[in-house]
Amino acid sequence: MHRIGVLLGGPGADDPDFQVRTDTLTQALQQLGWIEGRNLQISYRSSAGDAERSRKYAAELVALNPEPIVASGTVTVAPLLQVTRTVPIVFVNVGDPVGAGFVDSLARPGGNATGFALFEFSLSAKWLELLKQIAPSVTRAAVLRDAAISAGIGQFAVIQSVAPSVGIDVSPINLHNPDEIERAVTAFARTTNGGMVVTAGGSTTVHRKLIIGLAARHKLPTVYYRRLYIADGGLISYGPDYIDQYRRAAGYVDRILKGEKPADMPVQAPTKYELVINLKTAKALGLTIPQAVLARADEAIE
Repeated sequence: MHRIGVLLGGPGADDPDFQVRTDTLTQALQQLGWIEGRNLQISYRSSAGDAERSRKYAAELVALNPEPIVASGTVTVAPLLQVTRTVPIVFVNVGDPVGAGFVDSLARPGGNATGFALFEFSLSAKWLELLKQIAPSVTRAAVLRDAAISAGIGQFAVIQSVAPSVGIDVSPINLHNPDEIERAVTAFARTTNGGMVVTAGGSTTVHRKLIIGLAARHKLPTVYYRRLYIADGGLISYGPDYIDQYRRAAGYVDRILKGEKPADMPVQAPTKYELVINLKTAKALGLTIPQAVLARADEAIE
């Protein structure tokens, strides 16, 4: 019987997103011959984007002596590496693994961690460009980000660098608790011609229903980084297929269980990107999505 740990940075077990991610991982492991309850034990924890919880659960999982730990997001990997430099870690959806100090390089990680990077920060520029395409009247954009992680800072820096060429003034909204998010978005929406960009991070996922609701209430065209938001009523998203990273992570878990070392396994980039539009939300906002954008869409939700 082999044991693995799973530490997720997004919502907890009562959120459908948790179930999708864990189901995807276990099904991919099954296809490789690792079946929970037969030759594999899996211990799950979810920090819900909370740094203190991440530290607590990192220590708990390492104490169980798993062979590898699958970790989702920067907020989970950092505390794990503070607790152990020997237990193999397979990460997914990490924005900047080299910049965060998790690996020496993408080609040769060098330590006990490897996995799957979220995307190049340059992708963040496309969100602002997309916002201007679908809502040409927007001249101001609030950028929701988690300033406590390097990915939150990096994504905003890229968005800020392209803002003048797009003709949009950008300002950050740092994600803390729901009340602060609501106050900041409401204050931003008091001035006209506004829109929003929601960057990648565990905190944005945890608070996604609040954010989507605020965008609808204040009539703010908003670009998100993954399909999950659009399925929940958001307007438009562009980014990697997040769930695919869990399928690919199962392959790295398999290799580690068979004796390979994370130090020798390169960090991989996403292989699938998707553009998803919610046409019902567009109609509610009074927006007509340009034909050029519709033609590029991988999915249009009616």
